[in-house]
Amino acid sequence: MSTENEGSAVPPAPGPHPAPPAPHPNPAVPPAPDYEPTAGRPTAPDAPIGPSDAAGPPVSPGASGPGASGPGADAGQSSTWWSADGGQQPGGPGEGQGGQGGPGGPWGTAPVPPSGPSERKPRGLVAAMLAAVLVAGAIGGGIGFWAADRESDGSDTTTVSAYGNPKTESRAPGSVSSIANKTLPSVVTIEAQGNNGESGTGTGFVYDKQGHILTNNHVVASAADNGKLTATFSNGKRYTAEVVGRAQGYDVAVVKLKNAAGAKLDPLPLGNSDRVAVGDATVAIGAPFGLSGTVTTGIVSAKKRPVASSDGGGGNASYMSALQTDASINPGNSGGPLLNADGGVIGINSAIQSAGNGSGLGESQQSGSIGLGFAIPINQAKNVAEQLIKTGQPIYPVIEATVSTKDSANGATIASNGTGGSPAVVPGGPADKAGLKSGDVITKLDDMAIDSGPTLISEIWTHQPGDKVTLTYKRGGKVSKADVTLGKRKGDS
Repeated sequence: MSTENEGSAVPPAPGPHPAPPAPHPNPAVPPAPDYEPTAGRPTAPDAPIGPSDAAGPPVSPGASGPGASGPGADAGQSSTWWSADGGQQPGGPGEGQGGQGGPGGPWGTAPVPPSGPSERKPRGLVAAMLAAVLVAGAIGGGIGFWAADRESDGSDTTTVSAYGNPKTESRAPGSVSSIANKTLPSVVTIEAQGNNGESGTGTGFVYDKQGHILTNNHVVASAADNGKLTATFSNGKRYTAEVVGRAQGYDVAVVKLKNAAGAKLDPLPLGNSDRVAVGDATVAIGAPFGLSGTVTTGIVSAKKRPVASSDGGGGNASYMSALQTDASINPGNSGGPLLNADGGVIGINSAIQSAGNGSGLGESQQSGSIGLGFAIPINQAKNVAEQLIKTGQPIYPVIEATVSTKDSANGATIASNGTGGSPAVVPGGPADKAGLKSGDVITKLDDMAIDSGPTLISEIWTHQPGDKVTLTYKRGGKVSKADVTLGKRKGDS
């Protein structure tokens, strides 16, 4: 909020003044006062918009990829997840001061000078504005009205109040306020505390009436091994929780509330992320920098954005074919819902692109939103959540070939060797059966252009084991195609 300062009022030039207008016969319109009303300008507070640790930019990770092959992909130069530490809310702004004015009333009558020093601020300009408002109110009475009330407390002050249209006071269905009102009671702030002292804060939302909460893996990872988890609802009620299952590669986790018999569990409705279009309105809810219940708005600014990120701890990278949004998302929004204009969840807010060197939001950095946020499409997240609730482990579709995850604009290159010197193309695996070999450069998966290893992995992971896909690849300058039936890998490794 900016501070607005008023300058000094300029006194009118001396000379004859026109006579004041005749009083209006309508008593609802007050006669012109013989003094100048005091200007008052209250200052409105800033509106915050929700704590987590979401991820950094879509930067390709290191040397070998877990997605196309299997376990143990090198994260390389992947971005880091948002910091677990919450930020401090900045201090509030100052307030403006009124100026000093000169003599002369708005209708040409000179005010009676006070007997001593006056503490009232000059009122000439405001009184003139009041006259204009009253005239405008008479002309535009069909649109709205202004009411001028003369106070009777002896303060010689006239207050002018603007009344809103009562019809607009009830928020229309589909408005941002209506969506927020329905959604906030089902969004929780998650606090994770590890046994090693590591802690973090993020967001989650009610997935079902059994008390399952959907969030990001990196939000709860520090408390996954005998740590402490709590979930706080918007009404202030706090519950302990436990990890049901988590998928590092997808960056999805499911936790469940303990002793939640008294909790009001209203699952959020899930939208269809496959039907999202660029330009669709979005609403993001979370706890940026610890400010729980923060609501921001924007649009879907891109689809199928390949994002590879890691938590900065040396673990395997996470890959997503993300929804990109310009709704303000900051550290603390991780795991929170990204909603469409109908209030349906279309994604889980997971990562942001940071300004500067592109290293994301590590613990030593607390960069804010630059309008590039990324969410895991809810259709994919729902499939993963069901796997985790049922078995506690994720299932990944794979082609069983190791690809390079270094930055590239030419495609995904099948590496020379796999993890630990094993073959890059697993004998008898899907890629081997399709005739793929080390050195092949994959440029398309079905109709989707592939420009790097992370892009290939993120696209493969939007499918299910058993799906058939067509890979276009280059070998020795020749372009060929291969039909591949995706295999599966269970669990993170």
